[in-house]
Formats: sequence, C-alpha cells, structure tokens
Amino acid sequence: VSASQGPREEIVYVPCIYRNTGRKKPDFLATVDVDPKSPRYCQVIHRLPMPNVGDELHHSGWNACSSCFGDATKKRNRLILPSFISSRIYVVDVGTDPRAPRLFKVVNPEDVFWKCNLGYPHTSHCLGSSEIMISALGDPAGNGKGGFILLDGETFEIKGNWEKGDKMPPMGYDFWYQPRHNVLISTEWGIPKCLGYGFDPNDLKKGRYGCRLNVWDWSTHSYIQAIDVGEDAAPLEIRFLHDPAAAEGYVGCTISSAIHRFYKTERGDWAAEKVIQVPSKKVDGWLLPDMPGFITDILISLDDRFLYFSNWLHGDIRQYDISDTRRPKLVGQVFVGGSITKGGPVTVCRDEELQNQPDPFSIKGKRVPGGPQMIQLSLDGKRLYVTTSLYSAWDRQFYPDLVRDGSVLLQLDVDTERGGLKVNESFLVDFGKEPDGPCLAHEIRYPGGDCTSDIWL
Repeated sequence: VSASQGPREEIVYVPCIYRNTGRKKPDFLATVDVDPKSPRYCQVIHRLPMPNVGDELHHSGWNACSSCFGDATKKRNRLILPSFISSRIYVVDVGTDPRAPRLFKVVNPEDVFWKCNLGYPHTSHCLGSSEIMISALGDPAGNGKGGFILLDGETFEIKGNWEKGDKMPPMGYDFWYQPRHNVLISTEWGIPKCLGYGFDPNDLKKGRYGCRLNVWDWSTHSYIQAIDVGEDAAPLEIRFLHDPAAAEGYVGCTISSAIHRFYKTERGDWAAEKVIQVPSKKVDGWLLPDMPGFITDILISLDDRFLYFSNWLHGDIRQYDISDTRRPKLVGQVFVGGSITKGGPVTVCRDEELQNQPDPFSIKGKRVPGGPQMIQLSLDGKRLYVTTSLYSAWDRQFYPDLVRDGSVLLQLDVDTERGGLKVNESFLVDFGKEPDGPCLAHEIRYPGGDCTSDIWL
C-alpha cells in the first residue's frame, strides 16, 4: 500500500535500440523528463550510449528492490541491462546522478556462455539474498534452453546458474517468483536462432514457439512442472498479483492472444485457465488471413485491482477490472496505432469486436507508426506510459515505418474509480527526432521501482 503512495515519477529510463535500423550506432539508455512542472517536460535529457554496436537492449531490472528492503545497506542505485542479442550484461550507475546515468560495469558474453552455458538474457530480478537473477532464452548457439544467470549483487560478477538438477525447460523468457509459496514460474517465447531473423509463419506447428509455463521449486531450484497453455501460444510477460500472500497471477500469450490466470491448486501444484481471449480479425493485405491481437505486454496495478495489456498488432490497450480474478471485466480501451487502421494496406473482412476499422492515430501532428507495446503504470495507478517498439527484427517486418520514423513514448490517463483510458494529448516523446537518427524505444523504468520490477515478500 505504501508503494502506491510514493512520490510521482519525474524521470523515466528507456532503453533505445539502433540494431536493425540501418544506423551503425550503439543502443543507449535514455533519461526522459516526465515532470509536467519541468521546462524539459517530454524531452530526453540524457543519453548513455553503450560501448558496442548491435546489442539489442531490451528489458532492465534493479540491483535491489522491495525483496531486499529489510536490509538498510541496499540501495536501488544500479540498473541491470541485459542485451538480448549480444548476450552482454551492462550495469549502469543511476545512483550517483539519477538524471545522468553512467556505465558501471560490462559483463562480457563469453562469461555468460562459459560460466552458465546460456545466452540471450532477458528478464532480471533482484533476490532477497542480494543476488541478481537473469533469465535466458537459449544456449550460446541459439538453441532453446530456459535457464537463469546469477550475478553477485555487489561485484556483478557471474556466480553461475541458479537452476539445479538435470531437468530443464526447452525455452525461456520471463519469470516471477513468490517465496511464500516456494515457487518461481517462467515463460517461453521461442528458439533464439528462429526469432533472430523475424517472424516466420513456417516456424508455427514445429515446436519453435513456446507453449508452457514452467514451474520451479524456489528452495531447491529444481524444475518441477510444466503447464501447457496451447501450441505456439508464446507466453511472454508473467505477473503474480502484488499481494505476497496471493497464489495467483496472469500471463499474456502473444501469438494466441490470450490471457491465462495461473493459480495454486488445492493439491499444492499449479494450474492455468484462459480468462481472456482476443479474437483474431479476418484480413486481406497482411502476412496471414487471420490477424491476432498479439498481446505483448501486461501489468497489474499495485493495488491488484486492474490488469492492463497491449495488442501490438490490433493497436489497442485494454484495462480490465480483476476484483474477481477468474472473470476479468473490460473497463477501458483505447487505440493508438496498429495494423488495421483505416486507409492502410490491411482490409478487415470480419471482426467480432469492432464495427469499423480504427482511425490512424496522430498526436501533436505526428502520425504514430507501430502499435502499443511496452507499458508501465504510475505508482498511484493514474498514468499509463506506452512505447511502440517490440523487438527490432519484428518491428522491421511488421512496421517498416516504425524503423524509418522511430518509436514514441505516450501517456494515457487512467480512471481508477470506474475504469477508462484516455490519451493525454499534451504528452509525446518522439524518438524519431534523436540526434543520431530515429531509434526504437522499449521498456520504461522509474528510478524508485514500479509495478513490473518489484516483488514483495
């Protein structure tokens, strides 16, 4: 509860990607001013370029969070930035000057490969032990493998693998843990060497995309159960409810465009049930005759009242009331781009949800390319931030104009009483105007921690 009454966010950190844009520039970490009282509101006030080209920065995490706040020596002063493609891990000092982060350490890919036999690092969470744990999608050669890298929380040296035993999931992606229930659950996107080049429909039905939630015993670090959520579902972001006593949460499946609720059963194992299905649209002029919504990011408000997710292809962001966790109720929806807008190359032939194709989305005179993707909610639940880039190889394929014109950061106003979403028309950060050329802005982090970084024990 105290977290949701924390101070309003004044700056946010956003990784910005140049890989696959045709510009031989390193990715960078942008610091963006989001304080409406500031003269530099909606501006990038600092850029920290990485020392290498082609990393594909993606997600980030903290060296310390609520899980270790019983320890007064721990400060949230380092941001961990795994590189999805190069397998480097950057540690950024955001404590010395939060408005001008500086590079603190680089963990070389060879260390990740040799010490863990893993590659393609994705999600990082800090642990109560003050270590940092990073999930991986595969082995160094790009085959699928769902393991975890452990870093020392002080030196950021690689300590080895978290997982123990011979059993391993065939793929990895995101994870969330809940020590009160002695569990960690991880998800599966796909096999890295297939994902690397883009989305190929020929990869479907061949076991190249994930279909499971993988359940681990938290205390023994062993892989104990797989929950099937459907062939080629590609379950991505997984979130437990924030209440540490709650033994349930949600996962968003991209390709199947479904939200599953996972929960602990009376037997003490885990199960999942589909609670939301976004219907595909019958279309002409697109890659396939059926266009899925493509749920790419989800989050749960800090008070566990609302679930939010983005449909990257259809172009809408949705808000659901989850007071009854088994029956989410749609209470807010807004379109901010996507592939089915009027006047574009795609004609919708049959649509179970909409009467008409949505209008193209423009803000402050800029027509926004791409679709809504990464989301982050303010601590008080009243502002939802949105970026439009998913992953450079898929951006280039699904939204070539996004790579040409750069992505954006938007803000939606949230009605936290009745539910409802509305675009804040005076907020736009246009990453098409960067000094080194248009780039792809991805995940959003607040210096004080947020809805998707912090795990309460």
